[in-house]
Amino acid sequence: MTELAQQEAAVIRGLVGQIRDMLTARADEAPTDELAELTGIRTGPTTPPRDRVLERLLPDFYRKDPETGESDEEEADAAGAMRSLHEPELIELKSGVAATVLETCPAEGGKVKLTAEQADSWLSALNDVRLALGTALDLDEETPEELPEDDLRQEHLNIYQWLTWVQDSMVEALWP
Repeated sequence: MTELAQQEAAVIRGLVGQIRDMLTARADEAPTDELAELTGIRTGPTTPPRDRVLERLLPDFYRKDPETGESDEEEADAAGAMRSLHEPELIELKSGVAATVLETCPAEGGKVKLTAEQADSWLSALNDVRLALGTALDLDEETPEELPEDDLRQEHLNIYQWLTWVQDSMVEALWP
């Protein structure tokens, strides 16, 4: 159990809500498939998202080597087929953990008491937010812990670092 200030809860709810909205918009891009409607097997887009943040949250199932350009993909259409089959489930899982956070994070701040399953959802959702923020801010291993005062990313970097601390604190609390 922990207690969140109103501002902390607002930050978490706002960022998690933005991720959920992005995922929902991506799911709405899925093509209509009559066979999927008959079988219940959902399909999604065959192409990766154009948005860098969504691309980070919904990566390809096959990757190209950045240096050689070679792919572990055996067939040219395999990446699109894998995306089409698995992206809807990935979006559903990510949206589900976001919904859990939004349901259990008090809008006005206050005590947060989570079950183990809810805590796992929080960890996943916070990880998605951190991935999104890190991508949007172009963070990498060489980014300093503090940016120059005139760097517009500094405020968001502070939020990223705070979310890292929240996530780390949760992991330590859950560790037996």
